[in-house]
Amino acid sequence: MSLDWSIFCRSTTGNAQLAGCLGQNGELSYLQWLLSAWGWTATVALLGFVIALIIGIVVGSLRSLPARPWLSGMAAAWVELFRDIPLLVQVFLWYHVAPFFLPALKSLPSWLLVSIALGLFTSARIAEQVRAGIYSLPRGQRDAARALGMRDMQVYRRVILPVALRIMMPALTSEAMSIVKNSSVAFVVAVAELTQFAMQAQEETARGIEIYLAVTLLYALTAFAVNRVLALVESRVRVPGVGSLARQGA
Repeated sequence: MSLDWSIFCRSTTGNAQLAGCLGQNGELSYLQWLLSAWGWTATVALLGFVIALIIGIVVGSLRSLPARPWLSGMAAAWVELFRDIPLLVQVFLWYHVAPFFLPALKSLPSWLLVSIALGLFTSARIAEQVRAGIYSLPRGQRDAARALGMRDMQVYRRVILPVALRIMMPALTSEAMSIVKNSSVAFVVAVAELTQFAMQAQEETARGIEIYLAVTLLYALTAFAVNRVLALVESRVRVPGVGSLARQGA
């Protein structure tokens, strides 16, 4: 059986071949549907990563506060809670269970609920990476900042985090690529992203090879683009001598 890439130029309604692959006379082609699904995948992944990064930095910083064990304990509980429950279960909890206790969530679109679930799940992983990045720094930096009269929040904001986040850029890159792939769970709550497109388009056209190859390529391109963008950021913010700095703190 030969491959038939013209499937992407067919109408999603009548399966007729369209003159243009971007549709005509208001008809939607499979290529347009594919590109729309790609956009939803990127949206869910990007929002999920932003949520994960913000919460992960806060929780990871709290876990490294030696003078406030109760805050560190709460942060540790957060990490264990969201790290120990499978992502798919968390998506179902946010979509089916959370609106029962918080009725306001019923008005939120499913893609936003998935982004929240994805962000909270990933925040636990980023929090541990932030904590490791902080502990990799020499303790003398924290002590010197306190000797200058800085409070804990000022120490973290002005001294600790700016260096620790640069050290953990490779780990953040890996998490950003993973969140693109993990966004595929959104199909279980009817978010029109790439995986759902692949399943529905394959059933409608019976051209699973072409459909899944195209979706696989878009996932790979998206993850590769994320990798290259964050690698560029890493090269711009790298701290000279950071390797020796981390070894001194070990």
